Amino acid sequence: MTTNSTLILGGGFTGLFTALNLRHQNYLQPLTLIDPQERFTFKPLLYEFLSGEMNAGQVWPCYEELLHGSDVRFLQDTVQAIDLQQRQVELASGVSCDYSYLVLALGSATSYFGLEGAQENTFAFNTGGDAAALERHLRACLHQACQSRDPQQRQTLLTVVIIGAGPTGVELAATLADLLPNWYAQLDGDPQEICVVLLNRGPEILKGDINRRCRQTAQNALKQRSVPVEVITDAEVSAVQPERVEFERHGKTEVIQAATVVWTAGKATHPLVKTLPISEENRDKRGRLRVEPTLQLTDFPEVFAGGDCAVVDPENPLPPTAQVAYQQGGAIARNLEAVSQGKVPQPAEVKLRGSLMKLGLGESVANLFDRFEVTGKVGHTIREATYLELLPTPIHNFKTTTEWLIERFFTNITTRLVLRVL
Repeated sequence: MTTNSTLILGGGFTGLFTALNLRHQNYLQPLTLIDPQERFTFKPLLYEFLSGEMNAGQVWPCYEELLHGSDVRFLQDTVQAIDLQQRQVELASGVSCDYSYLVLALGSATSYFGLEGAQENTFAFNTGGDAAALERHLRACLHQACQSRDPQQRQTLLTVVIIGAGPTGVELAATLADLLPNWYAQLDGDPQEICVVLLNRGPEILKGDINRRCRQTAQNALKQRSVPVEVITDAEVSAVQPERVEFERHGKTEVIQAATVVWTAGKATHPLVKTLPISEENRDKRGRLRVEPTLQLTDFPEVFAGGDCAVVDPENPLPPTAQVAYQQGGAIARNLEAVSQGKVPQPAEVKLRGSLMKLGLGESVANLFDRFEVTGKVGHTIREATYLELLPTPIHNFKTTTEWLIERFFTNITTRLVLRVL
């Protein structure tokens, strides 16, 4: 099949919001969104999906549902090759698509740094499917632990190791340190037997991340969970085997026996981005595409790129967050509309509004405009309200907001009082 249209490769924040904005603008060209997954994952709220605070329809909706009523065509397929010279995209299904304009929103790939056993013996935490798989595994471990009379086996089953103390690792550790004791207590287990360990290669958590200003708040929160999170820094993982993590620390080899190991340690440039015929001078040191302020490729102005696979200023890259990708999706849509009408595209303006982190069930920190922090339940309310505003499509936003309001405002008196204060 050959179509002369605008193709969007990748249905993450940048890709999906480019498509939705274009349709809102009544973009006249045929528009196709391509992603290997059936569902969009609202990554900032994956922790709520794991804990049951939000459901799949809110956090992990189908693309077909999100695009229903629009004329955006969705293809669930995997991109095999991109020919920028011929303006053609080859898909794993054998479909070949021509394009007049192309949007690269492929995101990034997980990097295991060549570590022995890492990919095979760890859980990822990037999609709704990952969260669902992790929940099933954790519940199975808890049930098995309740039935075990072997103290060593029970300790292994009740130990969770998270490798990587960036924002995902910190938020997941805090969530599990509140969540697992609750689940285990429901099975008549002793909640204090739960052990959550956060391993970090460097000496500091959240190093180099937009959330680094909240480091002390995060460290305090990890200590104050239902079971305190054990944070081990300067720990370089050397091998991951079934139910076993080995790491080097201060010149010694240490071992943790754990039935659950989650990998949140590294991201790499998407393999397809690496194959594109783009010179080294138009890439950053990680191989990401260097784009013009308008988010166009220098040598291929009909191609736009945003999100984790592109960078405007390699010396001052934007953080790989939902708020950046969301705004870039809107900017790409506006510029596609402009160039399709023969108008001049405008530089994308991305405004950073601070950062948000979940630090346990019902608790978060909101770093507002890098000026001040709001913590605890009030911070949590700000975080959830902010993300609900970003949920895709007005219909989905309204449905989810309604469900959230019912839960938060009409069944939770404490939150109502807090919001009145605000």
